[in-house]
Amino acid sequence: MRRRWMIAALAGAIAGCVEISDNADTVLSLEFDSLPSPSVVVGDSLRDTTGAIAGPVVRAFNYRGEEIAAPNIRFHALDPGITIDSITGVIRGDSLRSTSARVVASVGSLQALQRVDVTLRPDAVTAVDGRDTLQYSLLDSTVNVSEALTVKVTHGTAPADSAVRSYVVSFAVVSGGDPLAAEVVNGGKMSTVDTTDANGVAGRAVRIRPLYFTGVDSVIVNATVKFRGTPISGSPVRLVVVLTPPG
Repeated sequence: MRRRWMIAALAGAIAGCVEISDNADTVLSLEFDSLPSPSVVVGDSLRDTTGAIAGPVVRAFNYRGEEIAAPNIRFHALDPGITIDSITGVIRGDSLRSTSARVVASVGSLQALQRVDVTLRPDAVTAVDGRDTLQYSLLDSTVNVSEALTVKVTHGTAPADSAVRSYVVSFAVVSGGDPLAAEVVNGGKMSTVDTTDANGVAGRAVRIRPLYFTGVDSVIVNATVKFRGTPISGSPVRLVVVLTPPG
Protein backbone atom coordinates (compact mmCIF):
# COMPACT_ATOMS: atom_id res chain seq x y z
CA MET A 1 0.00 0.00 0.00
CA ARG A 2 2.84 2.38 0.88
CA ARG A 3 4.47 1.72 -2.50
CA ARG A 4 1.18 2.43 -4.30
CA TRP A 5 0.82 5.69 -2.38
CA MET A 6 4.34 6.78 -3.33
CA ILE A 7 3.66 6.08 -7.02
CA ALA A 8 0.36 7.96 -6.87
CA ALA A 9 2.01 10.89 -5.12
CA LEU A 10 4.79 11.00 -7.69
CA ALA A 11 2.29 10.91 -10.54
CA GLY A 12 0.35 13.73 -8.94
CA ALA A 13 3.48 15.79 -8.51
CA ILE A 14 4.43 15.31 -12.16
CA ALA A 15 0.93 16.18 -13.31
CA GLY A 16 1.05 19.32 -11.17
CA CYS A 17 4.35 20.46 -12.74
CA VAL A 18 3.87 19.53 -16.41
CA GLU A 19 0.92 20.74 -18.44
CA ILE A 20 0.18 18.47 -21.38
CA SER A 21 -1.87 20.18 -24.06
CA ASP A 22 -4.73 18.31 -25.71
CA ASN A 23 -4.40 20.55 -28.78
CA ALA A 24 -3.58 18.29 -31.75
CA ASP A 25 -1.40 21.05 -33.26
CA THR A 26 0.77 21.43 -30.15
CA VAL A 27 4.21 19.79 -30.41
CA LEU A 28 4.88 17.41 -27.54
CA SER A 29 7.96 15.59 -28.88
CA LEU A 30 10.62 15.86 -31.59
CA GLU A 31 12.41 13.16 -33.55
CA PHE A 32 15.65 14.08 -35.37
CA ASP A 33 16.34 11.68 -38.25
CA SER A 34 19.89 10.71 -39.21
CA LEU A 35 21.54 13.36 -41.35
CA PRO A 36 21.83 12.65 -45.10
CA SER A 37 25.62 12.40 -44.70
CA PRO A 38 27.89 11.82 -41.70
CA SER A 39 30.01 14.84 -42.66
CA VAL A 40 29.96 18.21 -44.37
CA VAL A 41 32.90 19.42 -46.44
CA VAL A 42 34.62 22.67 -45.50
CA GLY A 43 33.36 25.37 -47.84
CA ASP A 44 30.37 23.33 -48.97
CA SER A 45 26.85 22.45 -47.82
CA LEU A 46 25.67 19.11 -46.47
CA ARG A 47 24.60 16.86 -49.35
CA ASP A 48 22.78 13.58 -49.82
CA THR A 49 24.04 10.52 -51.72
CA THR A 50 23.03 12.03 -55.08
CA GLY A 51 25.10 15.15 -54.45
CA ALA A 52 22.10 17.42 -53.90
CA ILE A 53 22.09 19.89 -51.00
CA ALA A 54 19.88 18.42 -48.30
CA GLY A 55 18.64 19.80 -45.03
CA PRO A 56 17.95 17.76 -41.89
CA VAL A 57 14.64 16.01 -41.32
CA VAL A 58 12.93 16.56 -37.96
CA ARG A 59 9.52 15.14 -37.11
CA ALA A 60 7.16 16.66 -34.56
CA PHE A 61 4.41 14.76 -32.74
CA ASN A 62 1.36 15.75 -30.69
CA TYR A 63 0.01 14.21 -27.49
CA ARG A 64 -1.62 11.38 -29.46
CA GLY A 65 1.68 10.44 -31.11
CA GLU A 66 0.48 11.78 -34.45
CA GLU A 67 2.96 13.59 -36.69
CA ILE A 68 2.28 17.30 -37.09
CA ALA A 69 2.47 18.69 -40.60
CA ALA A 70 4.73 21.73 -41.20
CA PRO A 71 5.82 22.33 -37.59
CA ASN A 72 7.57 25.63 -36.85
CA ILE A 73 11.06 24.16 -36.32
CA ARG A 74 14.17 26.30 -35.93
CA PHE A 75 17.81 25.20 -36.18
CA HIS A 76 21.08 26.38 -34.68
CA ALA A 77 24.62 25.14 -34.08
CA LEU A 78 26.07 24.62 -30.62
CA ASP A 79 29.68 24.44 -31.84
CA PRO A 80 31.99 26.29 -34.24
CA GLY A 81 32.93 24.60 -37.50
CA ILE A 82 29.49 24.84 -39.11
CA THR A 83 26.83 27.41 -39.88
CA ILE A 84 23.12 26.58 -40.16
CA ASP A 85 20.23 28.31 -41.83
CA SER A 86 17.82 28.70 -38.93
CA ILE A 87 14.74 28.03 -41.08
CA THR A 88 15.79 25.47 -43.73
CA GLY A 89 18.36 23.76 -41.53
CA VAL A 90 20.90 23.61 -44.38
CA ILE A 91 24.33 23.03 -42.84
CA ARG A 92 27.53 24.51 -44.25
CA GLY A 93 31.10 23.54 -43.35
CA ASP A 94 32.94 26.50 -41.93
CA SER A 95 36.22 25.15 -40.53
CA LEU A 96 37.78 21.85 -39.48
CA ARG A 97 37.32 20.57 -35.96
CA SER A 98 38.53 17.40 -34.23
CA THR A 99 35.11 16.44 -32.84
CA SER A 100 31.59 16.41 -34.25
CA ALA A 101 29.60 19.64 -34.30
CA ARG A 102 26.20 19.61 -32.60
CA VAL A 103 23.07 20.57 -34.52
CA VAL A 104 19.96 21.49 -32.54
CA ALA A 105 16.37 21.55 -33.77
CA SER A 106 13.85 23.26 -31.52
CA VAL A 107 10.17 24.06 -31.17
CA GLY A 108 9.57 26.32 -28.20
CA SER A 109 11.38 24.75 -25.26
CA LEU A 110 11.61 21.31 -26.93
CA GLN A 111 14.94 20.38 -28.50
CA ALA A 112 16.43 17.47 -30.45
CA LEU A 113 20.11 17.04 -31.29
CA GLN A 114 22.22 15.51 -34.04
CA ARG A 115 25.96 15.56 -34.73
CA VAL A 116 27.92 16.10 -37.93
CA ASP A 117 31.65 15.89 -38.70
CA VAL A 118 33.44 18.55 -40.72
CA THR A 119 35.89 17.17 -43.25
CA LEU A 120 38.17 18.12 -46.14
CA ARG A 121 37.09 18.03 -49.77
CA PRO A 122 37.69 14.56 -51.25
CA ASP A 123 40.03 14.87 -54.25
CA ALA A 124 41.28 11.33 -54.90
CA VAL A 125 40.76 7.71 -53.91
CA THR A 126 43.26 4.87 -54.20
CA ALA A 127 43.42 1.21 -53.19
CA VAL A 128 45.12 0.28 -49.92
CA ASP A 129 44.39 -3.45 -49.75
CA GLY A 130 42.96 -3.93 -53.19
CA ARG A 131 43.51 -7.64 -53.72
CA ASP A 132 42.91 -10.83 -51.76
CA THR A 133 43.11 -14.55 -52.51
CA LEU A 134 40.41 -16.75 -51.04
CA GLN A 135 40.43 -20.54 -50.96
CA TYR A 136 36.76 -21.29 -50.65
CA SER A 137 34.99 -24.34 -49.26
CA LEU A 138 31.94 -26.18 -50.53
CA LEU A 139 31.13 -27.40 -47.02
CA ASP A 140 32.28 -24.75 -44.54
CA SER A 141 30.65 -21.40 -45.32
CA THR A 142 32.49 -19.68 -42.46
CA VAL A 143 35.72 -19.60 -44.49
CA ASN A 144 34.09 -18.12 -47.58
CA VAL A 145 34.66 -14.51 -46.59
CA SER A 146 37.61 -12.49 -47.87
CA GLU A 147 39.79 -10.07 -45.96
CA ALA A 148 38.60 -6.47 -46.12
CA LEU A 149 39.26 -4.71 -49.42
CA THR A 150 40.15 -1.12 -48.54
CA VAL A 151 40.64 2.27 -50.16
CA LYS A 152 41.88 5.63 -48.95
CA VAL A 153 40.27 8.99 -49.67
CA THR A 154 42.57 12.02 -49.72
CA HIS A 155 42.51 15.79 -50.11
CA GLY A 156 45.13 17.63 -52.13
CA THR A 157 48.03 16.21 -54.13
CA ALA A 158 50.53 13.60 -52.93
CA PRO A 159 52.87 13.67 -51.10
CA ALA A 160 51.34 16.63 -49.24
CA ASP A 161 47.80 15.20 -49.31
CA SER A 162 45.62 14.80 -46.24
CA ALA A 163 43.23 12.07 -45.14
CA VAL A 164 39.52 12.72 -45.59
CA ARG A 165 37.63 11.29 -42.63
CA SER A 166 33.92 10.57 -42.14
CA TYR A 167 33.25 10.40 -45.87
CA VAL A 168 30.97 7.88 -47.57
CA VAL A 169 32.42 5.17 -49.85
CA SER A 170 30.12 2.81 -51.77
CA PHE A 171 31.08 -0.77 -52.67
CA ALA A 172 29.45 -2.97 -55.32
CA VAL A 173 30.19 -6.35 -56.89
CA VAL A 174 30.47 -5.69 -60.61
CA SER A 175 31.83 -9.03 -61.85
CA GLY A 176 31.52 -12.49 -60.38
CA GLY A 177 29.05 -14.49 -62.43
CA ASP A 178 25.66 -15.15 -60.88
CA PRO A 179 24.51 -12.18 -58.72
CA LEU A 180 24.00 -14.64 -55.85
CA ALA A 181 27.61 -15.89 -56.05
CA ALA A 182 29.13 -12.97 -54.13
CA GLU A 183 28.09 -10.00 -52.00
CA VAL A 184 29.78 -7.18 -50.09
CA VAL A 185 29.61 -7.64 -46.32
CA ASN A 186 30.65 -6.18 -42.99
CA GLY A 187 30.62 -8.30 -39.85
CA GLY A 188 28.84 -11.08 -41.69
CA LYS A 189 25.97 -8.87 -42.88
CA MET A 190 25.43 -7.40 -46.32
CA SER A 191 26.71 -3.82 -46.31
CA THR A 192 27.54 -1.77 -49.39
CA VAL A 193 28.44 1.55 -47.73
CA ASP A 194 31.27 2.47 -45.37
CA THR A 195 32.52 5.73 -43.86
CA THR A 196 36.21 6.60 -43.86
CA ASP A 197 38.05 6.46 -40.55
CA ALA A 198 40.50 9.02 -39.16
CA ASN A 199 43.09 7.83 -41.71
CA GLY A 200 40.71 8.25 -44.63
CA VAL A 201 40.35 4.47 -45.05
CA ALA A 202 37.13 2.54 -45.72
CA GLY A 203 36.58 -1.08 -46.67
CA ARG A 204 34.31 -4.05 -47.07
CA ALA A 205 34.81 -7.82 -47.34
CA VAL A 206 33.31 -10.18 -49.92
CA ARG A 207 31.28 -13.27 -49.04
CA ILE A 208 31.32 -16.12 -51.56
CA ARG A 209 28.60 -18.67 -52.30
CA PRO A 210 30.37 -21.43 -54.30
CA LEU A 211 27.12 -23.21 -55.24
CA TYR A 212 26.37 -20.34 -57.62
CA PHE A 213 29.77 -20.36 -59.34
CA THR A 214 29.81 -20.95 -63.09
CA GLY A 215 33.45 -21.04 -64.07
CA VAL A 216 34.28 -17.91 -62.07
CA ASP A 217 37.86 -17.47 -60.84
CA SER A 218 37.59 -13.98 -59.32
CA VAL A 219 35.18 -11.38 -57.98
CA ILE A 220 35.59 -7.71 -58.86
CA VAL A 221 34.31 -4.97 -56.58
CA ASN A 222 34.14 -1.27 -57.41
CA ALA A 223 34.67 1.28 -54.63
CA THR A 224 33.06 4.57 -55.61
CA VAL A 225 33.52 8.02 -54.08
CA LYS A 226 31.66 11.09 -55.33
CA PHE A 227 31.72 14.77 -54.51
CA ARG A 228 28.69 16.85 -55.49
CA GLY A 229 27.43 13.80 -57.39
CA THR A 230 30.57 13.45 -59.56
CA PRO A 231 33.19 10.67 -59.14
CA ILE A 232 36.48 12.00 -57.81
CA SER A 233 39.91 11.15 -59.27
CA GLY A 234 40.54 7.40 -59.17
CA SER A 235 36.88 6.51 -58.67
CA PRO A 236 35.77 3.82 -59.03
CA VAL A 237 38.67 1.81 -57.61
CA ARG A 238 38.83 -1.78 -58.90
CA LEU A 239 39.23 -4.32 -56.07
CA VAL A 240 39.72 -8.04 -56.71
CA VAL A 241 39.22 -11.27 -54.80
CA VAL A 242 40.97 -14.16 -56.54
CA LEU A 243 39.22 -17.49 -55.92
CA THR A 244 40.99 -20.80 -55.54
CA PRO A 245 39.13 -24.12 -55.22
CA PRO A 246 39.38 -26.36 -52.16
CA GLY A 247 42.77 -28.08 -51.83
